[in-house]
Amino acid sequence: MEKKRLVTDPVCGMKIDPDTAYSKVEYGGRVIYFCSRTCEEEFKKKPKKYVK
Repeated sequence: MEKKRLVTDPVCGMKIDPDTAYSKVEYGGRVIYFCSRTCEEEFKKKPKKYVK
């Protein structure tokens, strides 16, 4: 059985499966995944706060 790769929602820190994430956004050449609309909207307001 292959282990699923999880990603971290940069806003809340939740580990999520990219296949079932609420949404994704491309930013700075990276794909950022979110667990919820709230996290996505917060990221879009201040993306530099969440991407290192």
